Amino acid sequence: QVQLVESGGGLVQPGGSLRLSCTTSGFTFRRSTMNWYRQAPGKEREAVAGITSNGATNYADSVKGRFTISRDDTKSTVYLQMSSLKPEDTAMYYCNVPAVFSGGNFRPYWGQGTQVTVSS
Repeated sequence: QVQLVESGGGLVQPGGSLRLSCTTSGFTFRRSTMNWYRQAPGKEREAVAGITSNGATNYADSVKGRFTISRDDTKSTVYLQMSSLKPEDTAMYYCNVPAVFSGGNFRPYWGQGTQVTVSS
């Protein structure tokens, strides 16, 4: 079955850095676009960054220049390097694969999330 497992979250001071990892299984990772989303308390889930199977990336304006998404197809893992963190980056961060063929249809899958808290 499809599994996405995030790790690397934690408490960090403003200006600090964290690297999130999402290890996956159960689908053809190397052919899949992968995304990171986040959801802060009381807010809607928002897209943070995405990377296609050929390595093209895109970012939310709020994280451009501070976050970097990357992938290692040999490990079926996607990363989010976060630098210059701000308190407004505090959220639960989720890994997402937008389209996996399952049960006759394409559907998205999500990880369980990893909490990032930016506070002094």
